[in-house]
Amino acid sequence: MTERYFVTGTDTEVGKTVASCALLQAANRAGKRTAGYKPVASGSEMTAEGLRNSDALALQRNSGLPLSYAQVNPYTFAEPTSPHIVAADEQRPIEAARLSAGLQALTSQAEWVLVEGAGGWFTPLSPTFSFADWVAHEQLPVILVVGVKLGCINHALLTAQAVRQAGLRLAGWIANDVQVPGKRHAEYMATLRQLIPAPLLGEIPWLGAEAERQDLGQYLDLTALNTNI
Repeated sequence: MTERYFVTGTDTEVGKTVASCALLQAANRAGKRTAGYKPVASGSEMTAEGLRNSDALALQRNSGLPLSYAQVNPYTFAEPTSPHIVAADEQRPIEAARLSAGLQALTSQAEWVLVEGAGGWFTPLSPTFSFADWVAHEQLPVILVVGVKLGCINHALLTAQAVRQAGLRLAGWIANDVQVPGKRHAEYMATLRQLIPAPLLGEIPWLGAEAERQDLGQYLDLTALNTNI
């Protein structure tokens, strides 16, 4: 059976894509046939091939299977804003059925599929439908990316609580050092380890620009995904 996971973050700009690339690299090293999926992406640039999102391109690049861009990212928007806003503005509604169809297509080809969300857990996709709703419909285990900085403890615990209240399994969490660690870094990490009800898969150090193109899989332990807490 294909393993499927959904990657969410404590907020936007906490390194979901860095963590997703690390997860795909680690699964590739484990011999899995992997596929990355970024169903909705806002903040994209026009290229000779069409509108392209850098996060989706990173997932495509790190997937073990040769995937087209359209397979990785069915909904691409240029403006870097909440998906429900730009979708309404462009009159291109985001349909849950299309998200699910794309996921099913990848599930039929790969044995390890990683789905990266947009923004945080409750990011709206329409006025009445959020990413959280779709993940609950698909019953995807969730991996939480925590950008380690001031305020991350509260954001991490709120997100973990929301995931579990949705009846979903919080499969693990990743600490991503989005800045040079400060003097309280060790205390932040100790508190997160103690209070997040899921195994820590690893800590990705501060790597600066172009982190997504580096060897990231070495920082994660995927065996912890099967740990029950």
